Amino acid sequence: MTDALPKGCRLIPLASRGDERGSLVAIEGTSDVPFDIARVYYVFGTTAGVTRGRHAHRALNQLAVAVAGSCTMLLDDGASRVEVRLDDPETGLTLGPMIWREMSDFSPDFVLLVLADAAYDEADYIRDYAQFLALARA
Repeated sequence: MTDALPKGCRLIPLASRGDERGSLVAIEGTSDVPFDIARVYYVFGTTAGVTRGRHAHRALNQLAVAVAGSCTMLLDDGASRVEVRLDDPETGLTLGPMIWREMSDFSPDFVLLVLADAAYDEADYIRDYAQFLALARA
């Protein structure tokens, strides 16, 4: 289900160019990403049956793209929960602040590219769901 994403989340189409040799998606600064990029990382080699994420960020903005394979992303803003299947390298998902996220149902070839507007900061993480709910509903 992707028609009722929480505030701060949206699906962004990414332009793909290619021919018989293959495809290429270029993600360019503020024309494709709604924030300045300060950090890039990717998730891969996930184990079957695991759940990743299980946190929210106080201030961080991110853009996530499943560049290979697929996963299910649970998004929770404290009022509603929505599942989004990430399975298209031509679509990015923005994740704004105060969105609890959990990733599961990984395909064996899954690779998730994430662009973020700030460097890693452990103080920005909310890793306790009850604490997240209290802050989100305040």
